[in-house]
Amino acid sequence: MATRTLFAKVWDQHVVADLGDGFSLLHVDRHLLHDLGGPRGLRDTSERGLRVRNPELTFATPDHAISSARGRAGTTATGERLLTGLREETRAAGIRMFDVGETGQGIVHVIGPELGLSVPGTIIVCGDSHTCTHGGVGALAFGIGSTELVHVLATQTIVQRLPKAMRVTFQGTMAPGVTPKDLILHLIGTLGAAAGSGYAVEYAGSAIEAMDIEGRLTICNLSIELGAKVGMVAPDDKTFVYLKDKPYAPKGVLWDTAVAAWRALRTDADAKFDHEVTIDVAHVQPQVTWGTSPEHVIGIGGTIPDPDGRQAMQDALDYMGLQPGMPLIGLPVDYVFIGSCTNSRLSDLRAAADVVRGRKVADQVRAWVVPGSEHVRRAAEAEGLDRVFTEAGFDWREPGCSMCLASNGETVPAGKRSISTSNRNFVGRQGPGARTHLASPAMAAAAALAGHIVDVRHMEA
Repeated sequence: MATRTLFAKVWDQHVVADLGDGFSLLHVDRHLLHDLGGPRGLRDTSERGLRVRNPELTFATPDHAISSARGRAGTTATGERLLTGLREETRAAGIRMFDVGETGQGIVHVIGPELGLSVPGTIIVCGDSHTCTHGGVGALAFGIGSTELVHVLATQTIVQRLPKAMRVTFQGTMAPGVTPKDLILHLIGTLGAAAGSGYAVEYAGSAIEAMDIEGRLTICNLSIELGAKVGMVAPDDKTFVYLKDKPYAPKGVLWDTAVAAWRALRTDADAKFDHEVTIDVAHVQPQVTWGTSPEHVIGIGGTIPDPDGRQAMQDALDYMGLQPGMPLIGLPVDYVFIGSCTNSRLSDLRAAADVVRGRKVADQVRAWVVPGSEHVRRAAEAEGLDRVFTEAGFDWREPGCSMCLASNGETVPAGKRSISTSNRNFVGRQGPGARTHLASPAMAAAAALAGHIVDVRHMEA
């Protein structure tokens, strides 16, 4: 029998029909909806005289358009309309919705794994490009468009072209102060933001094996910033421990059966990839972006590169108000955002709190912490993390996407500089004219205290 990659094994298990020319009709195990695309997709399905094929495999939560202000006080009329629409349409279709204030509500890519909806070997789709996040537990997950969303609702299947296979091996041991966010940003900076286009990426190596599940979710989250729709990590004992007893994970005999099947979801020893990349993580520093793409990134000890005639790089520097040869250390910041589907899980908040504890946010900095889910918020508050942040001067907020995509007026003003734990630093991503630097939770927290970008490894105790 031919040897296969992890991706190929999961893909092959889901082929309903071979459509030729590299296309297949695939069964979808989980369809996740949020408040932006969910109401419209469900309405379009109904208006076409179609019904939701498998409502029991479809789950919804509001995250994009709801305010993260305490009590949801800042939700706009548009956000309220979308929330009402999601409630009405999911109720009519018999779809489970995790509503505001309920355990289970949160950023869709945070709640999937924490509820056990995302498990190894499943195909998961959502109308959001960061659906690749769920690959951190061994799922084959990717974002879909509005037309595809209706197709999945009506048929529980999707048409996809078989991508090429890439393996990225993160080898070695991360230095103190270096995080999974730094590894994936370093990879994007090394290869470029289009390097993964047309590929499904498997992340492997000793650094991945040593990494906790929330770190793997962060790695997979930024696969789309590498250009890849799919990022995956093979499930292992850490995965099974993480998923066991989650609300929607298999129970009893079904759990034992599932784990036995999941153990087979590993790339065969002599399977071939179309492209292989190896990164020695021992040489990776904490990373901070300087431009308007995640590929515009350097180690904290470096300096901004010279565009050397490359207009896109020059345009990025002009937008960010920076010059070639400048260090990022010492660059003043105005806003700090700790949140998003990249870095809003409990381990992320703990890492930031470890930096913040007993210190104060700089006077000119406005700093926010937005937990990724209601579960994360409650767990953090049970540990007293909310008090660590608020006593330091951070704003402790409600779960949602928030400043990552500048919804509900949760924006960085034009010309102001933000250091953010999110995944995109595009022009205007956090508000018109906003200047965004991506970094890890610890680095963002350190900048909030110092009032400028610093190397968290060199902060005074």
